[in-house]
Amino acid sequence: MTADVLAFLEGDPGRVTLFEAVEKVIAALGPSEYRVSKSQIAWKNPLNFAFVSLPQRWYPGWSESALLLTFGLGRRVEGDKIFRAVEPYPGRWTHHVMLNRPEDLDGAVRAWLAEAYDFSQAKRRKKKGTSRPLPPSKEGD
Repeated sequence: MTADVLAFLEGDPGRVTLFEAVEKVIAALGPSEYRVSKSQIAWKNPLNFAFVSLPQRWYPGWSESALLLTFGLGRRVEGDKIFRAVEPYPGRWTHHVMLNRPEDLDGAVRAWLAEAYDFSQAKRRKKKGTSRPLPPSKEGD
């Protein structure tokens, strides 16, 4: 674990354990890398598909060592684990799951992360294959 990750997690042993569990699940999806910023840790390949951040508010049932896991999909997911889902623009849903312990990364959450990874890959291919039409040529050129 890098010093910047440890600093982001504020050295909290519970958060470190959660981060390591998330990192293990994401590593199993395929190649990716993460970047640490002031507000989150983001995984990409090459587009961002998963994030962890520190919860800004505490709700009953959340531990003080909780992490907020965020991932993007092309559809809205319904489930008990989904804390919040928003559609920032058509066809793009951002989902938030509160992680209190490594066991919260169950089969459903792992499947959603795999779908987010694949969704990111599909967006990349679509973006990469997009081309702009050439301007009309002028006669005599």
